[in-house]
Amino acid sequence: MKSFWKYIVAQQGLFYKSLLILSSSVLILYLFPLGGQFKYEFQKGKVWQYPDFYSPFDFSILKSEDEIAKDEAAALKNLKPYLRADETLKKQVFLKYSEAFIGFFQDQQNPMTLDSLYDFGKELLDEAYRYGVLPPNYIHQGNTEILLIQKQTEIPISIDTLFRSEALFDFVNNRLINSSYLPYQDRFKDLFFELLVPNVSLDKNFYETAKEQVLQNISKSRGFIPGGTLIIAEGALVDEDTFVILNSLRNEFTLQQEGQSSFWIIIGYSILILLTFTLLLLFLYNYRFAIYENNRKLTFIFFNILVIIGAVTLTLNYNTAYVFAVPICILPLIIKAFFDARLGLFTHVLTVLLLGFIVPNSFEFVFLQITAGIITIQSVSQLYRRANLFISVGQIVLVYLTSYIAFTTIQEGTLFQLNLAPLGLFMLNGLLMLFVQPLIYIYERLFGLISDVSLLELSDTNSNLLKELSDKAPGTFHHSLQVANLAEAAANEIGANTLLVRVGALYHDIGKLKAPMYFSENQTGILSPHEELTPKQSAEVIINHVLDGIAIAQKNKIPDRIIDFIRTHHGTSMVYYFYKKQEELTPDAVNPENFRYPGPKPFSKETAILMMADAVEAASKSLKAPNVNELQLFVDKIIDGKMSELQFNSSDITFAEIETVKKVLFKKLINVYQLRIEYPE
Repeated sequence: MKSFWKYIVAQQGLFYKSLLILSSSVLILYLFPLGGQFKYEFQKGKVWQYPDFYSPFDFSILKSEDEIAKDEAAALKNLKPYLRADETLKKQVFLKYSEAFIGFFQDQQNPMTLDSLYDFGKELLDEAYRYGVLPPNYIHQGNTEILLIQKQTEIPISIDTLFRSEALFDFVNNRLINSSYLPYQDRFKDLFFELLVPNVSLDKNFYETAKEQVLQNISKSRGFIPGGTLIIAEGALVDEDTFVILNSLRNEFTLQQEGQSSFWIIIGYSILILLTFTLLLLFLYNYRFAIYENNRKLTFIFFNILVIIGAVTLTLNYNTAYVFAVPICILPLIIKAFFDARLGLFTHVLTVLLLGFIVPNSFEFVFLQITAGIITIQSVSQLYRRANLFISVGQIVLVYLTSYIAFTTIQEGTLFQLNLAPLGLFMLNGLLMLFVQPLIYIYERLFGLISDVSLLELSDTNSNLLKELSDKAPGTFHHSLQVANLAEAAANEIGANTLLVRVGALYHDIGKLKAPMYFSENQTGILSPHEELTPKQSAEVIINHVLDGIAIAQKNKIPDRIIDFIRTHHGTSMVYYFYKKQEELTPDAVNPENFRYPGPKPFSKETAILMMADAVEAASKSLKAPNVNELQLFVDKIIDGKMSELQFNSSDITFAEIETVKKVLFKKLINVYQLRIEYPE
């Protein structure tokens, strides 16, 4: 039973990775539409490369979006608006008429004339309110034929039949010009101007209901294809009509598959998703083993893949036209910011291939996204500089626009039928990518990772920890600065992360804060504290500066990626000076392991560069007045000694890169000692 539990504990990393793959695959399966896939890929303007294709079932030819939009516009143009006449307002006007009339004609003494004027005015009022009075400056939209609702009755009339308020004076003039009431023209104008109230308005509820019904009645299809009909022959060009027919068939096929996800379709998707994640793990195992072993970093990569897939899936469910607005290239940007460009591109390609299963026009989508991803990886450098991010986003958007225009030209055969909507989506995509900076900050806090932005902050020599090192161990601080300059120059020459190397160099000897006077660069007197210790005790103090450095860095919340430089800057090498002294005292009882650093060995280019720069800079203090040849032999001896101890076997640095580092360190030391190369006469 004990052996079983030991096996379980030993394999917990493998179990976690298996659980991570399984849970991620299940979540993606849940997000994916699990209908069957139409097995033919086609594009307008391209040759049909499959065998002769016959319709497998009856289906309707769908109208294009432009055709449907034209039909809707025509239907709405013919739709008769609903206007409602308010009979209550009309009654109120007629009730006020008697009182208002007396006020305007009170000087009229003849009762018969007064009655005649009253009746004439009422006739005018009846004529104005026969169908109703429109509001002033009413602008009619749509069909001139309307449906007027009066007392729950629909009356089909022309909009011109209704009385317009602004035509009041012309109306009165026309009615009075050939009558005996012309002398009272101004009075009638003033009377109706004060009395008339608009009582006709658009009935929005009736109109919207009618509009919705009309739009629903518009047919989405413009033809019918019986099963068994030849749609396209092998080698034929996919023209406009054929493209519409094939697209209609694919949509019908998708509709028939909805809700009918068979067991075998799910199995097929599962295999493809598991295969994709397995490829990612194999890549990490073979080329990024440190990340493969770190479950936190592995979870971070899988989490970002799931976020991108989830964002695309939600966008497709809302509106497939908006898929190009999803900033998919944020994924390689983030992976590169925390790890490296190669892993960022590999992760991006696998994610885009997964999305190719669910997006429309998958070939176009995959081409656009992979191309943009390559540009992202190649263009984005030093992300902490804001100008670089804006320039890179601009380049990515330009690639999107150029590729989309090229695809449209191929499909349409002309550039003048370009749909401008996706161009705006690409611009939105670029704007959303600018949020990568705050997103990186959030990820640093959530997952304990480190980016170039944080490295830049850590490189500030006025930070509390480096300030303390400068005050308590000035010699060590100066040594760290020198090593940082050497390592940064070497890293720049071989294409390593210069900022990471510099920060690692600044903090690599931070453990010497615990006992600064036991290190030669901080000693100012003639006597050394080591004279009071045995060689073994002295070696223990020297070796402990690595362990003390790790503890001090962790206490000050220095990221693990920087602590790796503290752990590895001496690798598993020996404190050779005190080992030799102990060997002189007790030649038969000395244990080399007591004089060896705990390691581990450097496991990256950056940590290997630091080891070389640290060893060369520290040993160079023993040189008094070297010439150029002596300096060259000195650098070769120090670094070759590290190679003979196999200190660089765990890192991914090559022999050619080590030789380049040698040359850089040699040139830098020439400047330090102000030497000149002697040229032959």
